[in-house]
Amino acid sequence: MLVPALVDLGDENDDWQVFIGSAFLIGAFCTLVATATRTKSQARLSQRYGFLLVTTIWVFAPTVASLPLYFSSLELSYAGAFFEAMSGLTTTGGTAISGLDVLPRGLLMWRSLMQWMGGIGIIGMAILILPSLGAGGLSLFQMENSDRSDKVLPRVNQLAAGLLGAYVALTIACMATYVMLGMGAFDAINHAMTTVATGGFSTHDASMGYFESDAILIAATVFMILGALPFVIYIRAFLPRRFQRWRDPQIPVFLVICAVLSLTLAASRRTINDTPFGEALISSTFNLVSVITTTGYASEDYTLWSNAAIGIFFTAMFIGGCAGSTSGGVKANRLVILYLLVRASLHRLVRPHAVQRLRYGNQVISTDVLQTVTIFFFLFFGTLLTGTVALSMCGLDLTTAFTGSLATVANVGPAFGQIIGPAGNFGSLPDPALWILSINMLLGRLELVTVLILLFPSVWVD
Repeated sequence: MLVPALVDLGDENDDWQVFIGSAFLIGAFCTLVATATRTKSQARLSQRYGFLLVTTIWVFAPTVASLPLYFSSLELSYAGAFFEAMSGLTTTGGTAISGLDVLPRGLLMWRSLMQWMGGIGIIGMAILILPSLGAGGLSLFQMENSDRSDKVLPRVNQLAAGLLGAYVALTIACMATYVMLGMGAFDAINHAMTTVATGGFSTHDASMGYFESDAILIAATVFMILGALPFVIYIRAFLPRRFQRWRDPQIPVFLVICAVLSLTLAASRRTINDTPFGEALISSTFNLVSVITTTGYASEDYTLWSNAAIGIFFTAMFIGGCAGSTSGGVKANRLVILYLLVRASLHRLVRPHAVQRLRYGNQVISTDVLQTVTIFFFLFFGTLLTGTVALSMCGLDLTTAFTGSLATVANVGPAFGQIIGPAGNFGSLPDPALWILSINMLLGRLELVTVLILLFPSVWVD
């Protein structure tokens, strides 16, 4: 919180006091808790308490991060401040704040920092700290990201350092690219953090459309894709032999989906709206990749393009990026496994006695993995429908309720409709709806099972 405090202090904005006060309050509270729970015994963490710890971190973090927003000059309700913080830390990108162009720069920096930390920073610190306490940081990383691949490096701290190094390097490269393309330094820093984190918070109400630059849209598209790829590939890239032996089917599937849907959308705009194909391809690819990677940027209100465009974007909201990235959604690896499962089931109808082994890359897919994927899809759509009903009971129309529930469970950000579409925001929604959407974002970011498993009493009975 000292970073946005310094920004506001330099701008002579009184909100610097809010950040300093919040930092002191939370620092004092955490110091008291740490002192009260200090023990000489070795910390031991079972798997069920691992789930509890991950969930607790992701509830406590937005509670802390919401304080500067609540006590600042924004005049947000606490539900609105908590929603904004949860949206930032889960890299969802939906916002309850309007008037970003005139917002104090410290608050803009805080929003971007939340998304940058939420992308990998908070869980990265957990991986670095928890192993020294004997807490098994790698299992927490797997629970949060659902990435069960083999360890790339032999030690957890090496893996964490490699991931954080790749994350920082991508952020710096993105910032430098934005500056070279004409974006101001402050805007470049903020947008680099939210692009690599696939978060989508902007410093302007018009989002990326504010800059009116095709070159910036192309650069943002490239870095959104890089942020949506499994971060282990950036570590493996420096280990040539291991990289050659490693194949991840979700990467080509993800890239092909992005390419096919972008070309289809551009072609529909050329046919229906008579938009020049070059212009249509750039804006279509940018906005579609933004939705697929669950970033949430927009260069214009794409819901006005055509009904065909709305259908394509609606489909893209479910997909998400790759497992092991900062993206949300269903994730490409689950789509690959689901396809293999369906294909095997249909093949078994023709040859019921054939022995089939499903393979994901070089690995045989175990029964446990198939069961986990099936459970995820059931919980995903169950949560989506439950959230829709709950939001409808708050007085929202069906379009706003359904797409709002989908946008938050999938951590996409903008939804559809006049209220929460790419040209709107969540600020006008009632507080109960904001709490429901905040819960949806938490469930989506922790991929449902991590949170919902805590609700079963049998988990806590030995």
